[in-house]
Amino acid sequence: MNSASVAVEPAVADPPRRPRRRPARADVLAIGAYALLGVFVCLNYWGDVQHRVSSHLPTDHSWFEWLFAHGAYSLRHLENPLFTARQNAPDGVNMMANTSLLGVTLPLAPLTLLLGPQVMYALYLGGALAATAGTSYWMLSRHLVRSRGAAFVGGAFLGFAPGVVHHANGQPNFVSNFLLPLIVVRMLRLGEPGRWWRNGIALGVLVAYQIFINEEMLLLTALACLVVVAAYVVQRPRAAGAKAGAFLAAGSVGGGLTLLLTAYPIWFQFNGPQSYRGLQGGVFHSWGEDLAAFVTFARDTVAGDEAVEKTIGLTEQNTWFGWPLVLVALVALVLLVRRSFAARILAVLVVLFTVAAIGPKVRFDGVETAIDGPWAYIPDDLPLVEMMMPTRLTLVVAGAIGVLLALAWDALAGGGPPPVPAPRRAADAGARGATAGPAPATRPRRRWLRPIGYAAITLALLPLIPRPLPAQHVDPPPHFITAGGWRPYVPAGRTLVPVPVPSNVHGLPTLRWSALTGQEFPIPGGYFIGPNEQGEGVFGAPNRPTSTLIYASMDADRVPPLTAENRRQAVEDLRFWKASVVVLGANPRERVLRELMTALLGPPQRVDDVWLWDVRGLV
Repeated sequence: MNSASVAVEPAVADPPRRPRRRPARADVLAIGAYALLGVFVCLNYWGDVQHRVSSHLPTDHSWFEWLFAHGAYSLRHLENPLFTARQNAPDGVNMMANTSLLGVTLPLAPLTLLLGPQVMYALYLGGALAATAGTSYWMLSRHLVRSRGAAFVGGAFLGFAPGVVHHANGQPNFVSNFLLPLIVVRMLRLGEPGRWWRNGIALGVLVAYQIFINEEMLLLTALACLVVVAAYVVQRPRAAGAKAGAFLAAGSVGGGLTLLLTAYPIWFQFNGPQSYRGLQGGVFHSWGEDLAAFVTFARDTVAGDEAVEKTIGLTEQNTWFGWPLVLVALVALVLLVRRSFAARILAVLVVLFTVAAIGPKVRFDGVETAIDGPWAYIPDDLPLVEMMMPTRLTLVVAGAIGVLLALAWDALAGGGPPPVPAPRRAADAGARGATAGPAPATRPRRRWLRPIGYAAITLALLPLIPRPLPAQHVDPPPHFITAGGWRPYVPAGRTLVPVPVPSNVHGLPTLRWSALTGQEFPIPGGYFIGPNEQGEGVFGAPNRPTSTLIYASMDADRVPPLTAENRRQAVEDLRFWKASVVVLGANPRERVLRELMTALLGPPQRVDDVWLWDVRGLV
């Protein structure tokens, strides 16, 4: 994927520029193939896009539908998109402190208003997969390999790697990696003489925009780029010294521009309302990668098996390459590392980020061993580190493998680095030779290697072809909600309280009430990360007595004995939420919930297809 693209080549100290020209037929075919594959991956959603969500992460799916609605609402009402009071009323949600995808939802707001958040979600998800593959293809074909076939194979893996497709189950922010190849290429060009101002501005704009798409992927890319630069300096100290001045000047311009463009949003993220410091208990710190996962086929591939993830799938499937690809990658590294500078850099990335992803304890085949991993020696309260999940470092490994596949295919095709304009050839001869090794004409021909190599790479990748993402049916919101029957009951400044109150566990249907009505009414609770009383990040709103009682009754499928104190707390909670009406729609626990709310608030009204408690007289 493309935290991955991060692994891209430092191969060439100065990635050579090709003359401007129209896309070749091969380019058009490659992009078309990626687009078709993106549609195929989302096929189950398109079967009934209005009533289907991810089977694996339905709440995340609904959260991102809500985010598209947030972008549209912010644009339509000209409100600050960095904060919203339409969820978690009355406290609201700090959108910069959450995965808000503002760099996508705001530009696409007109389409969301036209098509609705469900259609926009499915459309964008497939498009993001294809776009990541497309920019990776551009990066490879223009800056690393000659063979369009090699660029196609590498781009396809970077866009549709098992770890990327896994995140497509409800987390499109980890699929939206289309800027990362551009960032990596621009970073590698920072040392170009005479272009430091232009390169710095381009890098600054790209990095600033990526911050509004996914900061975590940007951090992984930055870490990988740091390793790339360090490895280049170690292996080519004289060349690095000659480029240091331009590199630092361009980097300073890029960093300064990024800071200028993002200073306020970043300040808002860490100091604005509903900001927080770290996650309670360092919840992600222990999520290291299982070593057996590297050679296991991912669930959402043609060779995958859902039963396997019950054993070793306790965390995200960020590797799950399958043993054939691991074997092919190791052989390719052994064969290429001596003659390809790019392959040597890729080897460093693979080893370093594989080890770093292990976590505090080494896990193998679902069993946590007594062997300490690298994260055992890292405090879980360090800034940034406290928010990181070790297993996601393997997304850099996935990127390195994607670039390695392109290099291996290109070597089989007899290719070298892309051609450069004549005036630059002499200056770049050393870099080209270091990258690709001796020119193909000087090497002994081993024609029998080509079909074997092609077959090995193809057979390693075929089991990883993604299947359509699994989807499940979800009931639409009540007609009372979608038809606007709630309007007479919810005046300005008041909230509609859905039952159950939305949360990251119980509130999938009721969270969608807000998303699918354009967030026209504010709701309490929700699915987000916000601060607890100690300022630590927790999932969802801190439970109040009434929401706790609702969730407990749902889980037990019965109403516990109630007291006058429960009724007093219910009124107090409704006042806190600024409620004007409580609404219960169709729900598997509808009988229990209606009995509970009746005991707390009195008999409901049956209005359209919901049970309704008008609480304006109480609060």
